[in-house]
Amino acid sequence: MTIKPSNKMSIFSPTIFSQLKAATVKKSATGAKIIDLSLGSPDLPPAEKVRETLSKESAKADMYGYTLGGTERFNEAVAHYYQRRSNVTLNPDTEVLQTMGSQEGLVHLPLAFCNEGDIVLTTNPAYIAYDAGIKLAGAEPYYMPLLAENDFLPDLDSIPAEIAKRAKLLILNLPGNPVPALPSTSFFEKVVRFAKQHNIIVLHDAAYSEYYFIGDAPISFLSTPGAKEIGLEINSLSKSFSLAGARVAYLVGNAKAIQIMREFKSNLDYGIFAPIQEAAIVALDNAEEITDHLRNVFSKRHQIMMNGLKDLGWEVTESHGGMFVWAKYPYAIDDKNFVFEAIDQVGVVMVPGTVFGTEGAGFVRIALVQEIKSLQLSIDLLEQLTIRNT
Repeated sequence: MTIKPSNKMSIFSPTIFSQLKAATVKKSATGAKIIDLSLGSPDLPPAEKVRETLSKESAKADMYGYTLGGTERFNEAVAHYYQRRSNVTLNPDTEVLQTMGSQEGLVHLPLAFCNEGDIVLTTNPAYIAYDAGIKLAGAEPYYMPLLAENDFLPDLDSIPAEIAKRAKLLILNLPGNPVPALPSTSFFEKVVRFAKQHNIIVLHDAAYSEYYFIGDAPISFLSTPGAKEIGLEINSLSKSFSLAGARVAYLVGNAKAIQIMREFKSNLDYGIFAPIQEAAIVALDNAEEITDHLRNVFSKRHQIMMNGLKDLGWEVTESHGGMFVWAKYPYAIDDKNFVFEAIDQVGVVMVPGTVFGTEGAGFVRIALVQEIKSLQLSIDLLEQLTIRNT
């Protein structure tokens, strides 16, 4: 019997993370110390009250049935969170939809709204899951470069009229991954005007909304006047509340779009484990206390890594948010070869910029997922690199 993958499998390839893992394992086998700054997986544990809730609820005999989506309590907690944190009013019955992590929602959403040949406006660089969803839907990506002269925000004015006319969906991510650009009220207002003019659905990926180091509240796209008429926001509890493995997230916004996604998801899953939902409710209800600590930790880490790399002669994109550093190294070597050289020589693991798009050439993404002493050590190790310029 011959077993072959489907034609659609051709759009997928082994991820860079599996290759980095293999190189890391090989280096670790030599006894070398490894500092892994690749995956954006929070190293901080969930708050104690969140862990206690998950443990207590999991012990109950009646918590193991299908939930068939988000519970009423979970949807209400999301709505309360948005009202408190962003002054956004949501109807928990019609404007909130739970997803099994944001990646699930991000990959599936183009399938629900795009036909073959439709254009999806996305950024370059961008989180790699966006392309997977676009290609699965048979849509065509149109890449908007993120350039320093535009504060790493996409230039909507430069999109050709014929592209805007064919576009069905616009995907944004602020604060961003890998480039930690921050949103602004004026930019979001421009997005709303653009989307209304061209009848485009907007999806704002707000995975890092609580990773802001200035101001006193996260900026939600939905707080922009008119945003709910054309847009959705997706957020997870992975980054802000250290629940990455729990795989719990939500879409919020336009009621019609939520209804379409709810119908789509009803064919895919039976909901998230109820105790995880209860733990998520506790996290959302205590967001201020939990995320104040998060911001304090990551702001300090950002400063340490940014200043340390600058001292080594690297060009670093300074940001006031996000959980990554986006940096251009001072060597004439392509970024993929560079990261494997860094692992082999000094045991520091980073992600090559071109994984996220062609605009990432010569850059690396560094996740701030280690304690300050480890970040400082990584800087000291990177200073020892001997890269032959090629």
